[in-house]
Amino acid sequence: LIATFASLILSCEKKNNQDANLQSDLDSTATENTEDFSAEPILTNCYAAISDKDSVFLSYEDNLGTITGKLHYKNHEKDSSKGELSGLINGDTLKVTYTFQSEGTTSNREIWFLKKDNELHEGIGKYDEKGEFYADAKTVKFEDGHTLKSSDCKEIEKNFK
Repeated sequence: LIATFASLILSCEKKNNQDANLQSDLDSTATENTEDFSAEPILTNCYAAISDKDSVFLSYEDNLGTITGKLHYKNHEKDSSKGELSGLINGDTLKVTYTFQSEGTTSNREIWFLKKDNELHEGIGKYDEKGEFYADAKTVKFEDGHTLKSSDCKEIEKNFK
C-alpha cells in the first residue's frame, strides 16, 4: 500500500513538471511568433478649400472606416474655428463630430462630407436648437457647402499649428 501511494505521488509530480514545461514552451512560442494581424494600415487624407479670403483645412486618418482628424475653418470676417473630429465613413459619406474652439468656447457640431471624385463636399443643413446635430438628415445638401480638394498633407499640417 505504501509503495502504491509513493508511486502515485511520484507520477503526479512528474505530470506537474511536464505540465509546467509544456506551459513554458507555449509561453516562449507565443512570444517568438507574434505577428501583426491588422488588416490595413491607417491612411492619412488631407483636403483644403480656399475661396476669396476664407479657407478650410481637413486632415483625417481612416482606420477601417473609423475617422479621426483635425479641421480648421479659417474665416476672414467671421469667427474662425479649429479642432478635432471623429466619426465614421458610411458608404461615400464621412459623418463626423467636430469638437472645436471658437471665441474661447468649446463646442461640438455634426458635419458630413460627401466623398466624390477625389473631393469632399461639405453638407449644409439645418441644425437642432443647440446647433449640434442636423435636425433632419434628409435635408442635408452637399451642393452649397465647401468643396475641399485633395491636398499635400505636409502643406495642410502647417495650418494646424
